[in-house]
Amino acid sequence: MTSASRVLWPASSDSHSLAYNRGMANLTLVYGLRLLPSDEVAEVGAATIKLKNGRDAHVAMHILEGGKDEIEKQLKTSLAAFFDFYPEI
Repeated sequence: MTSASRVLWPASSDSHSLAYNRGMANLTLVYGLRLLPSDEVAEVGAATIKLKNGRDAHVAMHILEGGKDEIEKQLKTSLAAFFDFYPEI
């Protein structure tokens, strides 16, 4: 892996994901963080969330590489870009 940022977007089988997110008054941001030596990461898969209605939702997993300052900057940029996808909130 390189020191550049890589974002992994798994293909979504949930065609209702945008409709599901619209108009929600109270939101939950699901995330996870883990630091590992970059030369030890072989593969990152999508995370699945079980919803109360019995359906599954999928979370895109992201890899940020570099030193502390680089990762912090990339994480802040990624978070800001994420909310750009949802201008209605």
